[in-house]
Amino acid sequence: MDLQLTGKTALVTGSYRGTGFIICKTLIDEGANTLVHGMKEPQAEEAVEELGGGIPINADITTLDGCQTLIESASQYFVDIIINNYGTADLNSWKDGDSDAWFSAFEKNVLSAQRITHGLLPEILKKKWGRVINLGTTGSTKPNRKNPAYYSAKGALSTMTVSLAAELANSGITTNIVSPGLILTPEVKTAFVNQAIQKNEDPSWEAIEARIAKDIPIGRITRREEVASLVTFLCSPMADAIHGQNIKIDGGALGIVS
Repeated sequence: MDLQLTGKTALVTGSYRGTGFIICKTLIDEGANTLVHGMKEPQAEEAVEELGGGIPINADITTLDGCQTLIESASQYFVDIIINNYGTADLNSWKDGDSDAWFSAFEKNVLSAQRITHGLLPEILKKKWGRVINLGTTGSTKPNRKNPAYYSAKGALSTMTVSLAAELANSGITTNIVSPGLILTPEVKTAFVNQAIQKNEDPSWEAIEARIAKDIPIGRITRREEVASLVTFLCSPMADAIHGQNIKIDGGALGIVS
């Protein structure tokens, strides 16, 4: 399937590693000019070298000044597609009682996306075609007691996406949020293996995944490549009719009634 992305330019924030890196790889494979973002030098350059393509941009987007730096750098490439992938779950709990963790969570997971979108959107509007895709989490729909600041921030990101969708009506630009459940990353795999060893459980990944995915209908957790494929499809002109949606990719963990 030709996703018709040749000649389109996409910015993927926080894409020097993790799921964002795989999103960049998928976009590059589909022919999109892809801006690979790192928080500091030489993260983006190293990622571009590993990817074998892409354009490196570095800026610390946890700050207003850093977001402005990224906007200025990206603007020269005439961006069509904004993928606000960057976000992070710093540990906090209800017992902390410290507002700093909450301010930090909103700065990283909401304001970075808002600032970058606000800065780049005017030029995209002139083209009358574009995409804004935010990366959320199913935890904003069904949060647990851990990391309340992070889940609250991602919930705000989802609300922001719907508001932006209303703002962009009849503009030719669509906006959606993709919300994965637990994703298989090297970090996640290592953490679960270490836990299994500490608990004297079977440390093989097959056994571990069977345990942690016992309530997931497909019997496993989501792969980064699956998230990247979904995001890349939403970037395509073939997804013109998908707008203002919170699309969950979690193996059916939410939304299925047994």
